[in-house]
Amino acid sequence: MVAFVTFVFWLLSRAIDLYIMAIVVYALLSWFPGAYQTKLGQFLGAIVEPFQRWFNWASIGMIGFGPVVAIFVLGLVRSGLVFLEQIVFRLMGM
Repeated sequence: MVAFVTFVFWLLSRAIDLYIMAIVVYALLSWFPGAYQTKLGQFLGAIVEPFQRWFNWASIGMIGFGPVVAIFVLGLVRSGLVFLEQIVFRLMGM
C-alpha cells in the first residue's frame, strides 16, 4: 500500500513537471513567427491555453506574465502535494 501511495504522488509530481515544461515551450514558441500554426504549436495550445487563460490578467503593457504566474501556481500545487503526502504517511502510521 505504501509503495502505491508513493507511486501516485510521484506520478502526479512528474505530470506537473511535464505540464510546466509544456508551458515553457509554448511560451518560447511566441519568439518564432508562425510557430503556433505548426502541429506542435497547435498541440501545446490545446493543452496549455485552457489553464493559462486564467492568468491572462497578468500583463504589463504588451508583455504578458501569464505563463510565469501559471508556473508559480503549479509550483504551489506541487508543494501542496508534498505536504499532502506527508500527511497521508502520518495517518498511515509511517
